Amino acid sequence: MVPALRYLGSVCGLARGGFPGGFSAACAPAPGKPWLLCQGGRRASTSSFDVVIIGGGIVGLASARALILRHPALSIGVLEKEKDLAIHQTGHNSGVIHSGIYYKPESLKAKLCVQGAALIYEYCNQKGISYKQCGKLIVAVEQEEIPRLKALYERGLQNGVQDLRLIQQEDIKKKEPYCRDFQEAGGSVLTNFEVEDIEMAKESPSRSKDGMKYPIVIRNTKGEEVRCQYVVTCAGLHSDRISELSGCSPNPRIVPFRGDYLLLKPEKRYLVKGNIYPVPDSRFPFLGVHFTPRMDGSIWLGPNAVLAFKREGYRPFDFSARDIMDIIIKSGLIKLVFQNFSYGVNEMYKACFLSATVKHLQKFIPEITISDILRGPAGVRAQALDRDGNLVEDFVFDGGVGDIGNRILHVRNAPSPAATSSLAISGMIADEVQQRFEL
Repeated sequence: MVPALRYLGSVCGLARGGFPGGFSAACAPAPGKPWLLCQGGRRASTSSFDVVIIGGGIVGLASARALILRHPALSIGVLEKEKDLAIHQTGHNSGVIHSGIYYKPESLKAKLCVQGAALIYEYCNQKGISYKQCGKLIVAVEQEEIPRLKALYERGLQNGVQDLRLIQQEDIKKKEPYCRDFQEAGGSVLTNFEVEDIEMAKESPSRSKDGMKYPIVIRNTKGEEVRCQYVVTCAGLHSDRISELSGCSPNPRIVPFRGDYLLLKPEKRYLVKGNIYPVPDSRFPFLGVHFTPRMDGSIWLGPNAVLAFKREGYRPFDFSARDIMDIIIKSGLIKLVFQNFSYGVNEMYKACFLSATVKHLQKFIPEITISDILRGPAGVRAQALDRDGNLVEDFVFDGGVGDIGNRILHVRNAPSPAATSSLAISGMIADEVQQRFEL
């Protein structure tokens, strides 16, 4: 008998062209131009805003959307350092809407994932964004995994995951035989705006009628500046550095982990019908190598989890001396490595030798061979790590003290399932902004 968990609500992927933030490819401006649409609400200038969100990924955009829908009289801007939105973690995720089964009961991850999944489905239905609800199968392939699988089932029930049940081998065979709101409301998005400095204004801008109404100055690498009253940062891979720029605590530090995907060749796609996941190792926040059908019909296998030598390093040999020095000197990585040396070596070995990964995949679908797979895309996960070498598993939100600290809210750790949870996270951020800044 091979016990498994069956969750009926997990989605295989979203169609391209829209995501929960309200943007679609059809709405994009020319590269490098500000995203500006001031229809309804108060018209915002491109240099002064009531609230600025730093980071144009899914959490930043969803937060901007939630704030402007709740406070239409405020001018709200999003600053993104790249020429387009959702380039990094958002644009490199698996496309799966998660159920919330994995996370510690009563944690923010558990609550926001379950709420967020429901909101994502509702949003997709409202906006006509295609998705495929193909379910998720979590399979125990080793005897020692069975108690962990049963514990996972109990955890899912505690978290309020719907349509969850334990199934046996005969049921597995039946399932897997072979095994654009924010801008429309008056918001502004400025791309190609890489934040270099955040400080309190020493004087009002020349010829400004607003005086010191916008006391925070956000300056980019080109010397251009934006002024605002309040700041929300959703900077992902650079969240610790942006926090430090504002004079707030840099801890927890971000350590980048690259996740490499493999692709199942088209002629072998019939082997996988829905999401197939291993029983996760509770010591780590990673879900293990899994099978993910995409909306375009492709099947992704992965990801693994190996240390990236650059925060935005999507290739094995991408390297940044600054990023490596930060990891070694400022984070608790050395302690993490010593505590989990064998796990890390095994992940690196599987990343280098496809045969090792295929051997693992064959535990679920024995028919897969090394000739059936190709190397695919990769993503980089912004994993928060404390100085004791502990992986920070839950979402972290904080601010600071002083003139700037009292006007800023940092989203410090928002790893998977942040995409699934984005609309729920944005609601919580909007609540926190309203209370903290008395909007």
